[in-house]
Amino acid sequence: MTSSSAGTDAPRALITGVTGQDGSYLAELLLDLGYEVFGLVRRSSSPQTDRIAHLAGRLQLLRGDLLDQSSLSAAVAESRPQEIYNLAAQSFVPTSWQEPVLTAEFTGLGVTRLLEAARQHAPKARFYQASSSEQFGATKQSPQREDTPFWPRSPYGVAKAYAHWITVNYRESYGMYACCGLLFNHESPRRGAEFVTRKISLAAARIKLGLLDRLVLGNLEARRDWGFAGDYVRAMWLMLQQDSPKDFVIATGVTHSVREFCELAFAELDLDWRAFVHTDPKLARPAEIECLVGDASRARQELGWSPTVDFAGLVRQMVRADYEHLRLKQAPPSTPFDQLALRAR
Repeated sequence: MTSSSAGTDAPRALITGVTGQDGSYLAELLLDLGYEVFGLVRRSSSPQTDRIAHLAGRLQLLRGDLLDQSSLSAAVAESRPQEIYNLAAQSFVPTSWQEPVLTAEFTGLGVTRLLEAARQHAPKARFYQASSSEQFGATKQSPQREDTPFWPRSPYGVAKAYAHWITVNYRESYGMYACCGLLFNHESPRRGAEFVTRKISLAAARIKLGLLDRLVLGNLEARRDWGFAGDYVRAMWLMLQQDSPKDFVIATGVTHSVREFCELAFAELDLDWRAFVHTDPKLARPAEIECLVGDASRARQELGWSPTVDFAGLVRQMVRADYEHLRLKQAPPSTPFDQLALRAR
C-alpha cells in the first residue's frame, strides 16, 4: 500500500498495531485529518490486513517487529514521524498466562525498543503509549483515575504497567513528548473473535442463523467499563495535540456485566440468552478482576473528550455487523464490519 492522498506538508504519523481494531480506526481518523500515515506490520506469510483493506492506496505499510530493535529503528528513520502511536502488543489477557515471557517481550520490552528508536531517530516526535485498565487490576480505589495505584492481576497487566512506567521514564529523563492513555475496555465490530464481547456477538448471530447451538463462557458476573473503539482512538489523537504531555484515563464511567452483554446481544436478535449460554469454571481467569470502572474527568475537562456511543448502541452495532456478515457469507472486502452495521439499522 502506498500513501497518495496526503500533501508533502501533511503531518506524518507512525502506527504500530495498525492491523488491529484500534489501529484501523486510528488510521482512518488520521487520514481523514490529512495525515500521511505509516503502519508497522510484522513479517508474515499471511498478513492479517482485513481491517485496513478499505484503506488501500491511502496507507503506507512498513515492516517491523517489537522484538527487533533494528527493524524499529529503520521504520522510524524511514517514516520520519511527528507522531508515533504504539498500539502493538500481545493483548489477549488469557494468552498472557500461557505465554508470559512472550507477553513481557512484546507488551513490555517492545515499548522500550520503540522508545529508544524514537529517541535516536525522531526525538521531537510525540509518542503515545497504549496503557490499559488491566494495570489497575485489584486496586481498592474506585473509580480508577490517573493517580490510582496499579495492582495488575495478569502477566499482561504487569507487562502493561512496565510499558507505562518506561514511557513516563523516557518523558522525564529525555524530555520527550511521551504520554500514556489508560484506556478501559473498548470494543467494536472489528474486535478480535477471541475477546469475550466479540465471542458473544458472533455466537448470537450464529445461533440465530442456525450455525451454532450454544455458547460457553466463564465468569458472567465480571463487570467492565465498555466503550466504543472509534471514540477511544479520538482520545489518543487529542492527547498528542496538547501543549505538554500528560497521561489520561479514557472510560465511560459506567460498568456492565458479561451477563448484561449477553442479555442485550441475544435480545437484539429476539433470542433468550438463558437458553443458549452456559458457564464452565475452567474458563475463569487464574486471578480474576471483578470490576473496573474509570473516571475520565481529566480527559473531559482538558481534552474536551466524551464518548458518543453508549453500551446498548455498542452491543447493537456489534451484533448487527456479525449477523449481516454471516448472513451474506462474506462481506465485500472494501466494506468494514461497522459500515455493515450501519446498513443493517
